[in-house]
Amino acid sequence: MHFSHAASAVSAAFDEANLVTCAGLVPVMRLAERCGLARLVADNVKLSGAKNSAGAAADAKVISIVAGMVAGADSIDDLDTLRHGAMPTLFSGIRAPSTLGTFLRAFTHGHALQLHAVHRRFLAELAAHTPLLPGARETAFIDVDSTHKRVYGRAKQAAEYGRFKGIRTLHPLLATICTPHSRPVIASVRMRRGKAADSRGASKLVSEALATAREAGCTGNRILRADSQFYNAGVIAACRRAGARFSITCGMNPSVKRAVLAVPQEAWQQITYPTAVPDPDTGDLIFDAEVAEIPAYTAFASRKNSEHVTARLIVRRVRDLAKPATVGEQGELFPVWRYHPFFTDNPAATLQAEREHRHHAVVEQVIADSKASALAHVPSGHFHANAAWLTLWAMAYNLLRATGTLTSAFHTRATTATLRTHLVQVPARIARSARRITLHLPRNWRWQQAWTHLFDAVHGPPEPA
Repeated sequence: MHFSHAASAVSAAFDEANLVTCAGLVPVMRLAERCGLARLVADNVKLSGAKNSAGAAADAKVISIVAGMVAGADSIDDLDTLRHGAMPTLFSGIRAPSTLGTFLRAFTHGHALQLHAVHRRFLAELAAHTPLLPGARETAFIDVDSTHKRVYGRAKQAAEYGRFKGIRTLHPLLATICTPHSRPVIASVRMRRGKAADSRGASKLVSEALATAREAGCTGNRILRADSQFYNAGVIAACRRAGARFSITCGMNPSVKRAVLAVPQEAWQQITYPTAVPDPDTGDLIFDAEVAEIPAYTAFASRKNSEHVTARLIVRRVRDLAKPATVGEQGELFPVWRYHPFFTDNPAATLQAEREHRHHAVVEQVIADSKASALAHVPSGHFHANAAWLTLWAMAYNLLRATGTLTSAFHTRATTATLRTHLVQVPARIARSARRITLHLPRNWRWQQAWTHLFDAVHGPPEPA
């Protein structure tokens, strides 16, 4: 690419008052308005007292932060992107970053719980106004996982040396909802200190996520999927109380090992994955494996009888090519095979249950998205401010996912980074005529049709649920 002859002499001046760089915020925030985000915040978030002299208008502050995150902000200072050019002409009530930082630092644990309530109800409204979770009346999967976010500076509250040696982290826990036909959305999140155990607070989060899934229209078969750190009686009890099913990885403890040893050789079934599955131990890509089932395995047998759970134990085994086969009675059972069991009451056939369980890795897409967007930094030294920031990111993430469903089939499954680039970060010039504002967007914008479809969808009369 080269400069054209006409552009050989170029000058620049920051003097245009009618330009915006994120015209896509107009339809996106119209969708948030249609789903009642401001009303939900005003009804549920109550900050008052000397710590928050600007406690009024919490709805305007929450919406400013969510809009900034939708536009790509990953720190409090980045929220100033909402105040450039003609943005105040399109949106009223935009708050300065200093005001938003003071607002976040006023949060306590109770205020963070109030914001969680807003997040849950907002997700239900998004699901009612958009095809966010197609097929939810038949089957929905609730995935639970945790992650560590590295932080810097000793002033960060609750940042500790945890799983990674020499690295100080915070330890978010999150639950997502997806269907066989949709990308995951976030049902619930929790910010925790760096040394918190993976399963700390998991039972309560699972109960909340399952309730949120029902509010979002998941009235059919709900299946909780999780890794081995969530294999405990409390998590399974939470599923049973909510009327949901579970599919949880369990380690090769002595009880499981004895059950696997008792599986006859002819019980193993061959399975071929349509796409490669990463091995959780080595990271190698696996296309073929063998699967067997123990139909009635009793877990937590060492606990009191009321906590015993009897369900299916499904085991996948793959060849351990790093270890040569040995000879002798039972000699190659464990040296040659690596076993990956999971405990489930999913009524599906064995191979289908295995495929559905391995798709739990979809939650990693959401974690990767968080670290590439608003959680690229954990912006505050205050723990509860960071907890509120995490919840606000979850709301912005769900809003972008709902936005994608109103555009095109491609954008329904695109990443949120792609949604920002194609639909949100679109430059425009505004023109006023007869008390109307017209957005003049770039000619030959490749995603013009998808953007126009979104704009028309949110500015027309709402479609019946």
